Amino acid sequence: MSSFVMKMEIPSGLPNHLHSSNNESSKLYSRRISTNAVSGPRLCLRCSSQLSADQLQIERRSGNYSPSRWDVDFIQSLHSDYKEERHMRRAGELIMQVKMMLNNETGSVRQLELIDELQRLGLSDHFQKEFKEILNSIYLDNKYYKNEETKEERDLYSTALAFRLLREHGFHVAQEVLECFKNEKGDFKPNLVDDTRGLLQLYEASFLLTKGENTLELAREFATKHLQDKLDNKTDDNLSTWIQYSLDIPIHWRIQRANASMWINAYKERPDMDPVLLELAILDLNVVQAQFQDELKQDLGWWRNTSFVEKLPFARDRLVECYFWTTGIVQPRQHTNPRITVGKVNALITTIDDVYDVYGTLEELEQFTEAIRRWDISTIDQLPSYMQLCFLALDNFVNDTAYDVLKKHGFNAIPYLRKSWRDLVEAYLIEAKWYHSAHKPNLEEYLNISWISIGATVILTHAFFGVTPAITKDACDALYGYHDIVRWSAIILRLTDDLGTSLDEVSRGDVPKSIQCYMNDNNASEEEARAHVKWMIGETWKKMNEARVAKDSPFCEDFVGCAVDLGRMAQYMYHYGDGHGIQHPIIHQQMTDCLFHPIA
Repeated sequence: MSSFVMKMEIPSGLPNHLHSSNNESSKLYSRRISTNAVSGPRLCLRCSSQLSADQLQIERRSGNYSPSRWDVDFIQSLHSDYKEERHMRRAGELIMQVKMMLNNETGSVRQLELIDELQRLGLSDHFQKEFKEILNSIYLDNKYYKNEETKEERDLYSTALAFRLLREHGFHVAQEVLECFKNEKGDFKPNLVDDTRGLLQLYEASFLLTKGENTLELAREFATKHLQDKLDNKTDDNLSTWIQYSLDIPIHWRIQRANASMWINAYKERPDMDPVLLELAILDLNVVQAQFQDELKQDLGWWRNTSFVEKLPFARDRLVECYFWTTGIVQPRQHTNPRITVGKVNALITTIDDVYDVYGTLEELEQFTEAIRRWDISTIDQLPSYMQLCFLALDNFVNDTAYDVLKKHGFNAIPYLRKSWRDLVEAYLIEAKWYHSAHKPNLEEYLNISWISIGATVILTHAFFGVTPAITKDACDALYGYHDIVRWSAIILRLTDDLGTSLDEVSRGDVPKSIQCYMNDNNASEEEARAHVKWMIGETWKKMNEARVAKDSPFCEDFVGCAVDLGRMAQYMYHYGDGHGIQHPIIHQQMTDCLFHPIA
């Protein structure tokens, strides 16, 4: 497996063969699309300017996408009581009480537990100052993290909890602090199995590892095995619930805001539940939900004005899903405008993706790519009307976004924003040519293009201009050189998307995804390929863990958070299947709870 890590290094830009000649593309276009590769009804379009005299119909694929499951008029009519001043006032009172709890706790273990609980309950942004002070104090104490011999035997639970929280917040803690829990053979001591809470914290801490940290690898294997054994032999229903959550997706890979209601419901059942924390968590979630509804309404108004639903019936109408992504990607509540912007970005990506994957002929796609490449409005008369609509909507959006950046920062973002869209459609075109030539890429070839085509670079580059307090050219250049933090985020999104959607996409005749590429390369079963892709995700998280705390990072803390949280949100959206295009019932319910159902 280690050999793959070397192959997986991603180039700084798109490959040279991205700019293919028109001769090559016209040869590819001369092939008629195979009817056997497409499921479902076909959409036909007569284009008098390009058809021969006998007016042959152009055959087009269909994604068989269902209409939106959301009632837009109902959403626009929503009005939440939680926007009222009395709720804000009560939340402020509860926040002060919790701050006093954090400051008055004399035991560092209880302070760590409070930080952990507040983060899970979605409340951490109220207490960042207190968290940093507490964790810095603990960091200066050698009890939990110093790599040195001590006569005092460490406690697994508190040591692993401190290790995880310190690393989460950017403190350097060596994996060697866990060596005292290993025996002379280098294995974790068998008697640790009796400490279920400690075992759970060891498991969670192991996901903060970076490449080469074998002790943490061993910790994960050890803890996973014994936690699964405990789950199979339930003794404590409440603890079993927490174990199940962790084995399903570890905390470090979970998105905070979207999972808050789940943790609140679990916290209600705990015998040591604190009513102040519970009241604040419920109230805060409902207040933020009201904010999300207002933001979503703005995106829905913009979406209606594009007329994409009526004019481009082949494309997915997924505006609500597109906005929901942003609640995880741009989590700090103060970033309303970036969330609204990224919701629009996601909707444009989804629509243009369907143009390339489903509807456009290869000749049309080459014309559209060239129009984006040149970004010249005067050339769009050569495009079909549906592509003209896409281009103008994209151009208007980019100009509006750049105007807002210029007003706020005095920085011209147009060249940068356009580059991200150019790179995206260039990657889309390569994949379209693969499809039309029946080319089956190997895994390395596929990843070299698909980490761009998944759209993460466009999402993050637009988020950057919204959440960064002071924009510099150096930071922009690093961003558009696709800095490591952007690449690893994109790869996690790509691989998790493939796990959740590849079967549906391949059944429509799309190009092979990472799972199918691995199967073809290695004559492997689907189960083996899925296991390998999951392993690749884990390897990428190691690199992400290193990049997110890099001392030489040119990016602000909020943008780094966006990049990491995009990876987390991807694992949330695709955990049960396609949570975006097809929408598994579980993710639909989770979206409903997050956006529309206040907790009583």
